[in-house]
Amino acid sequence: MSVPQGVTCTNPNKVSKLHKSLYGLKQAGRQWFTRLTKCLLSLGYTQSHYEHSLFTKASNFVFTALLIYVDDLVLDGYSQKEIDLVKLCLDIHFKTKDLGPIKYFLGLEIARSTQGISLCQRKYALDILAHTGFLASKPTPTAIVKTTKLHQDTSTPHSDQAAYRRFVGRLIYLTNTRPDINYVVQQLSQFMAQPTITHQQALPRVLRYIKGSPGQGLFYSPTSALQLKAFSDSDWAACIDSCKSITGSCVFLGDSLVSWKSKKQTTVARSSSKA
Repeated sequence: MSVPQGVTCTNPNKVSKLHKSLYGLKQAGRQWFTRLTKCLLSLGYTQSHYEHSLFTKASNFVFTALLIYVDDLVLDGYSQKEIDLVKLCLDIHFKTKDLGPIKYFLGLEIARSTQGISLCQRKYALDILAHTGFLASKPTPTAIVKTTKLHQDTSTPHSDQAAYRRFVGRLIYLTNTRPDINYVVQQLSQFMAQPTITHQQALPRVLRYIKGSPGQGLFYSPTSALQLKAFSDSDWAACIDSCKSITGSCVFLGDSLVSWKSKKQTTVARSSSKA
C-alpha cells in the first residue's frame, strides 16, 4: 500500500498497518454524526425532533443553538461564556477550527450591523443566472404573468427533463431567503415528474425577475417588538387539473418575516369562503 500523505517513512521496507479509516467507510457519515451527537448530549444539549441536525440548550435565561451540516457547525447564543465552553469541549474531542463570526454558510450570506442582521443568497442567485446564461438578460418586474395558469397540458414533453428538475431544485433552495418567488416555484415544482415545453417557457421570466434583484433577502432588526403576526389568503379553485385552491401565508415576529409558504390545499373548496 502507499504511505498516507503526511506520514514520514524512513524505512521503505517496513509495512504500514492501517488502524482506522473513517472516511473510507460507507457508514462514515453516520458514525461521525453519532459520535458528535453523544458529545453534545453530554454537554446538556437537546436534539430537535423536527430537525435532527439542530441542538439547543436553554438554562438560566441562557439560550444556545448549534446547527450541523456534515462537518461544518454554526454556533450561536446569548452567552459568550457558554459558546467558549462548547468550542473548548469540541476542540478536546475533535480537531476543530474557529472561522469567527459567520458570513457565508451553504449559499447564505449573513451581514451584521448595529441595525440588525441581513440574510440573502446573492452569489447563489448569480451562479444560477451564470449557469443558465441569463446574466445579461433584461429584468422583469414580476416572476410570473398574473394570467398565467400552469397545468398538466398535452404539449411536447421537455427535451431535458433532468435539467428542468435541477433548475427547479435550485430555485426551491433560493426560496430560503426569497419569499417573493415562493408562489411561482410552487407552481413549477408541481410538474417535475413530466415537464412540458409550456412549463419550460415559464422559466426565463423567473430568471429575468431574479436578475433585477439578485441580492434581495431578509432583514431582522434587534429593536423589533416581540409580537407574533400572521397573514393568510387563498384563491379559489385556481388549479386547472384538480380544482383545488392555493393558500399563501406568512408569519412575522415583530417586523421580521420568520415563516412563509404557498401550498395547494388538500381538499376541493366548494366556495371562496371555504377556500
